[in-house]
Amino acid sequence: MFHVGGARSALYNWAVARQSGGRFVLRIEDTDAARNQPEWVEGIISALAAIGINESDPAFEGPYFQSQNAGRHREAAEQLYAAGKAYYCDCTREQLKERTGSEHLGYDGFCRDRGLVYEAGRALRFRTPDEGETVVVDLVRGKPAFPNSAIEDFVIARGDGSPVFLIANVVDDLDEGITQVIRGEEHLSNTPKQQLLWEALGAKAPVWAHLPVIVNEKRQKLSKRRDKVALEDYLAEGYLPEAMTNYLMLLGWGPGEDREIRPYEELERLFRVEDVGTSPAFFDVKKLSAFNGEYIRGLASEAFVAACAPWLRAPYAPWAEERYDQAVFEAVAPLAQTRLSVLSEITKYVDFLFLDEPVDDEASWNKAMKPGAAELLRDARTELAATDWKAEPLKAALEAVAARHGLKLGKAQAPVRVAVMGRTVGLPLFESLEVLGRDRVLGRLNAAQERLAA
Repeated sequence: MFHVGGARSALYNWAVARQSGGRFVLRIEDTDAARNQPEWVEGIISALAAIGINESDPAFEGPYFQSQNAGRHREAAEQLYAAGKAYYCDCTREQLKERTGSEHLGYDGFCRDRGLVYEAGRALRFRTPDEGETVVVDLVRGKPAFPNSAIEDFVIARGDGSPVFLIANVVDDLDEGITQVIRGEEHLSNTPKQQLLWEALGAKAPVWAHLPVIVNEKRQKLSKRRDKVALEDYLAEGYLPEAMTNYLMLLGWGPGEDREIRPYEELERLFRVEDVGTSPAFFDVKKLSAFNGEYIRGLASEAFVAACAPWLRAPYAPWAEERYDQAVFEAVAPLAQTRLSVLSEITKYVDFLFLDEPVDDEASWNKAMKPGAAELLRDARTELAATDWKAEPLKAALEAVAARHGLKLGKAQAPVRVAVMGRTVGLPLFESLEVLGRDRVLGRLNAAQERLAA
């Protein structure tokens, strides 16, 4: 699963790397074997490619795997110990609670000056400076300062000698020549610790940029337990990669003009990480759908037909194997293209063309089939049967029927639409009748009359 927040961070990093002639480094942090599988790596690379971050581009570097650098992580931890910048600690959680009276207070420095050497079970802790403050240079948030007295002596290697993620990340960044890190604000609290490690290893820390949190409509941070957050899920639902890329780029940043629908190349050129805001960014699915609709309408006809293809096959369209007709779909594709907000909607717009009977949508039937519907359908069938089978004559015929029944055309259309197509909302009625054909339309009008008479 590739989180949309991670996708936004990747796009911002990609933009900066390409603007500056730099490198976008993909690192797979795979030290927890239980949480990493080869297919997940392939999924990340595939998701990045979908939003234009392609490993064939010269700016792309990697993937690197954190587990392959484990030896360097250990060396760095030992280097800090040898320099007196880290010390071993054998305190247990229970002992700390007994000394501090709480499970929630940070480490109290008990082992700082005990001179312990490594033994199995002893963790290695970084010796945080007692005085001063650590200033983080952040392109989004300015220069937040963190008093060193508020930063506990944090663990950099576990009791089995394995370095923790914090130092592994710093060492990997150092070895890979990382000069700028753009990531979510949830990582800001770890940044002073990482910066202290950079300095303790004799290196200059990168420039940081912590992006605003992404929230849902209730202004809660997006959560995979509660919200749809996987980029893959949106793409699988029929959101175009170009629309996703455009929308994600604007979550926290804007080009400073009213026009939001822009190709990625233009957004990349205009992007400045210094202009990213600090307020939470609302992931508005309705707005995303509106973006997507604009991109769908912008597709060439052939591209739109091709993009719809996955949703005109099983399992989305169980009828497709036996009944689907490409020529019939192409005849109505321009009508559908102006109405979709996501490609997966295409199935319900065109299924009436390929089914033996229209779908049985009880809510639509009850809404359209009001008193007098049977008489109107009977009159409509008679009038339509004698009409030239083209959209405009069909419309004129139904207008005449509506007038005789004292109705506006819209009111007269509703029962005809549901009788023929099954739903109250869909493609333009008269063009649909033309494509469906005289015999099938008249047969469905008959069936609807019989159902009303039953």
